[in-house]
Amino acid sequence: MSTDTPTDQACINLRWSLTLLDGLIRGGMRDLVLSPGSRSTPMVLAATREPDLNLTVVVDERSAGFFALGLARATRRPVGLLCTSGSAPAHWLPAVIEASEWGVPLILLSADRPPELHGWGANQTIEQADLFAGFVRERHDPGPAVAVPAALKALRALGARVAAVAKGRRPGPVHINLPLREPLVPGPDCTATPATGEAPLPPLPKMDAGDPPIPQDLPGLLTGRGLICCGPGEHGQPIAEALHRCTAALALPVLVDPLSGLRFGPGPEPRIARYDSLLRNPATAAGLRPDWVIRLGRAPVSKTLNEWLTGVPSILIDPAERWCDPTHDARLQIGARPERFLAWLAESGLVVAAPDWLARWQAAEQRIAALAEAHLDAAPWGEAHLIRTLVAELPVGDALLCANSLPIRQLDTWSGTRATPLTVFSNRGASGIDGQASTLAGLNAAGVPTWGLLGDLSLCHDLSGLLLGRHFARPLLVINNGGGRIFDYLPQRALPELATYWRTPLPLDLGELAHTFGLPYRRVEDDAGLRQVLAAARSGDDRSLVEVRIDAACSQASQEAFWRRIAAPASP
Repeated sequence: MSTDTPTDQACINLRWSLTLLDGLIRGGMRDLVLSPGSRSTPMVLAATREPDLNLTVVVDERSAGFFALGLARATRRPVGLLCTSGSAPAHWLPAVIEASEWGVPLILLSADRPPELHGWGANQTIEQADLFAGFVRERHDPGPAVAVPAALKALRALGARVAAVAKGRRPGPVHINLPLREPLVPGPDCTATPATGEAPLPPLPKMDAGDPPIPQDLPGLLTGRGLICCGPGEHGQPIAEALHRCTAALALPVLVDPLSGLRFGPGPEPRIARYDSLLRNPATAAGLRPDWVIRLGRAPVSKTLNEWLTGVPSILIDPAERWCDPTHDARLQIGARPERFLAWLAESGLVVAAPDWLARWQAAEQRIAALAEAHLDAAPWGEAHLIRTLVAELPVGDALLCANSLPIRQLDTWSGTRATPLTVFSNRGASGIDGQASTLAGLNAAGVPTWGLLGDLSLCHDLSGLLLGRHFARPLLVINNGGGRIFDYLPQRALPELATYWRTPLPLDLGELAHTFGLPYRRVEDDAGLRQVLAAARSGDDRSLVEVRIDAACSQASQEAFWRRIAAPASP
């Protein structure tokens, strides 16, 4: 350990902060999103001295949390969040909940008052060490900064440890609470450096103990007709290739959620994407009901599919062993990597292809696709047309952030598949409508050109996210259909108080809003206007806020007419 040990508290604070950041960086953290405040000053000063850290200042902590969430999802690396003490870290909570539920590696660094100020009515002092209990993988409070070599060594190791935990087998947020004593600003004679020790800290190894053995009772569950349901999750190319081989060998239908990473681009063929529509026909739903289902990822977006799968024995394949089983039908959970399990299944001989089983699914899919195209060609323009054009024409290399509530459901129902890749992001861990613009900014700041598709109420929940519009590289599309139109499809639709207490339309002038935040503004009311937006974005970065005007009543009537048509006895 270096003998150049500072003696004044401000310099001790700085060295403490430098040492922690050194450990975090060695553990893989490369981005730090910080919000201004006094108590976090030593950490901010330390961060400015770290050439390996990308720093982004976001004034609003709530927005900062979702910005970091977008960064971490796009980079798949742990991203740090830093703020001052008091209520400031509490504003991270919505983003922390989403990160916990989806499995996003965030490192929460909350500055705090020292122990002697707690419980005595000191200003800006709350009990914040357990602020995120239940939503973090680990939480630590290393105590106030000291110049003790053993404590500095432990702090550096802690930084590397929490970075490893955040991106580990069960990824998610971790929290380090940092009590710091005044003074916080060191003098010009402070030459603090991180306590690096005599040798560099080695990167923590990522252990792979191999996949668990296949349970002996699995063969008894795989008799009769089966299918594979791929729910939301970051399923990459190895899983897509394994699914393709599995489908070819076993003739199993593969249902692909729009957030599975398997609906768009190379993947299992054939794949089923129109299930939300085809299962609305009672005869089709009964005739295609399986005897068992293998489930990858989280519960699907489609309520129709989830209800149809209720009662079907399920086998969950999840290396994180999260028990994503809201219907409580799982007979087994196997903590194997999906690609390894699927490779084993294809060669196991346990599954015997049922005659015409896959062909019947293919026929139903093709018929629904044809009916949908014919319906949209004749129907007035609405959300379904918007989805069809976006999915067909978004350039390869661009991504889409789709907000919760109605937009993600419309995407699920109307998108179908496409041959070229398209990554779709959505904050589907806790399915909130907040933080969408900030998440979009984070995705774009990570170098992933991402379009936004939000509802008007989603935008209202995150207006401060528009302050981050400088990070946008692609347009933000806002569906302005007069409030929370999801409730027009739910039982609340029959209530006389629907508009007042559920739909809650707001008098938004999106043009004025765009002007206020310095964003270009466009308005779209049909496919021709949408294609102009698509063409303009191809020429380079486009930070436009695009208002997509939808006649909600007309769009709903069209969609419900389509559902009645496919539910009729003559339909597939």
